[in-house]
Amino acid sequence: MTLTMAIMDFIPVILFLMASMTLLHDLYHMMSKGAFALLASGLIMISTAGFFKATWKLLYALNICDFTALNNCFFPMQSSGFLIGAIGITALLFFRQKSTVYAIAPAVYSSSMLFVVFTILGTAGIWGSMAYIAKKMGKTKTALVFVLSFICMLMMGYLSSRDFSDPKMNWIGEIVNVIGMTMLWAGIRSLHRDGLETFEMKR
Repeated sequence: MTLTMAIMDFIPVILFLMASMTLLHDLYHMMSKGAFALLASGLIMISTAGFFKATWKLLYALNICDFTALNNCFFPMQSSGFLIGAIGITALLFFRQKSTVYAIAPAVYSSSMLFVVFTILGTAGIWGSMAYIAKKMGKTKTALVFVLSFICMLMMGYLSSRDFSDPKMNWIGEIVNVIGMTMLWAGIRSLHRDGLETFEMKR
């Protein structure tokens, strides 16, 4: 693992964090406290998991230490974050937003298959909801950007099952991740400029 690759791993994390902060700012007026708390918690978990893994790569590349705990917690934390965030944002789309407090406790399970399901459902829920909101705002091109970003997420899921000890596969994964997060950030920024903060969701 090279230092350049380790540093590059922070780019999609930063892009996702920027997109998350903008999204939370703009959706706050639409959401109940419970739904907003779930979305915020999920996005924070995803960002933290990404930061942990990028930090592990950096420490390893600098020959400081092999802090495997940072890498091992990445998948369970990120996949659970995707699911929790998806529950929060889909609640906005399909339920009346009152002051209902939602609660969820993600299961801890030894098999990775549960977390694969979490990731698929979570990314589909979050990215699909953003595409739906863009469509509601009459921004078809922005909705397409979210769809393309979601496709990148699916590609990342496939690539993560390949041999990442191969530098070529690692670089492909990094590039796809950066492209996907860039499109997510660009889509959310576009909706922000078009007035998402004051948009009224009609069901």
